[in-house]
Amino acid sequence: MNIEKLRKLCLSLPHATEDVKWGNDLCFCVGKKMFCITGLSGNFKVSLKVRDDEFDELSVSPGIIKAPYVARYKWILVENDSRFSEREWEHYIRQSYELVKEKLPQKVLVTLS
Repeated sequence: MNIEKLRKLCLSLPHATEDVKWGNDLCFCVGKKMFCITGLSGNFKVSLKVRDDEFDELSVSPGIIKAPYVARYKWILVENDSRFSEREWEHYIRQSYELVKEKLPQKVLVTLS
């Protein structure tokens, strides 16, 4: 995985947008809520939301840590881009998107239809 593949995958999801926040972080959002974050410089790392039942296992596996500031919301930080296969990357990014989307308020979901 690299930043261009990540952009292509994230932006292929319905109603996904991208924005630069905090000066150096590329954030992918649905309904103005973030589902995937990566840095624009430095080593390629990706933060994303995972299911509650996966969080503990994933966050202690090699190449992954609990995401700073948002771990309490079950976000992980993948520090090693080869940690997941392309298929796994796709799975976890789509899952993060769906987890965030399902928590959006109804009035926001209606605008996405």
